Amino acid sequence: MKRILAALCILSLSGAALAFNFNDALNKLNDPDTQKAFGIGKKMMESAREISEAQEIDIGEGIASSVLGAAPLVRDDALQKYVNRIGLWLALQTERPELPWRFGVTDDADVNAFAMPGGTILITRGLYEKFRNESELAGVLAHEISHVVRKHQLKAIKSALGREWQADIAGAVAEKKGSTEAKRSLKAYTAGTELFARGLDKDDEFEADRMGVVIAARGGYNPFGLVGSLQTLDAVKPGDGAVALMFKTHPSPAKRLEMLSAAMGTQLDSYGDSGKDPGRFYVLKK
Repeated sequence: MKRILAALCILSLSGAALAFNFNDALNKLNDPDTQKAFGIGKKMMESAREISEAQEIDIGEGIASSVLGAAPLVRDDALQKYVNRIGLWLALQTERPELPWRFGVTDDADVNAFAMPGGTILITRGLYEKFRNESELAGVLAHEISHVVRKHQLKAIKSALGREWQADIAGAVAEKKGSTEAKRSLKAYTAGTELFARGLDKDDEFEADRMGVVIAARGGYNPFGLVGSLQTLDAVKPGDGAVALMFKTHPSPAKRLEMLSAAMGTQLDSYGDSGKDPGRFYVLKK
């Protein structure tokens, strides 16, 4: 029936008379030009279709599996529970609280953080050790949460996959679930994992910074926690190998501070006074 309706629409758009023979319309389905037009219309609809939330979550889980295979979580249950408690509270302050949010600290000396589509967020041990208080941790988590809320990584993956993104994503999800019918490679997971080395668009990073301070303030944290962590990173020597990847994939801390200062002005000063650090920062065991 859908094909019949599509053929009828095509006929009407091609200048067919308002009154037409129904059998002629059915026969038109086998016409090569009609088949071609129908195929173009189908591709246009597929290209305009958004990735479903279920697909988004599956993609994120697949990417997280790859990342954790290379850098497993720090074996400290108290640390992981602490970070998840803060992250989940911050995620509740956003318009996507229903996602299956998960947070973790990976056993990696490099300084970095990464958000996967669907709500999985990982920060490295090297970055965690740079934090001086819970507000700085909250600021960075809120920045990463903002990427998920705005679907920055998802859009980047879609762009990397090109015109066949919908089929590639569907194939990746099917393979992840063990489907015997899936024939496509895990292009969606590969594209997502490659974002680690390539990074997001600079405007996405600036937007996540702006959103992050707001989310932190909503959660009762000092919105200048992110500013504090960026100041710490700005003091790190550029030649330090531990920050090489972060500096490659993110705008410089100095530029991010400049952009944040211009965006915030004095609007959040009152929150800075009221959002005192809770003083319960979990110190990572050596």
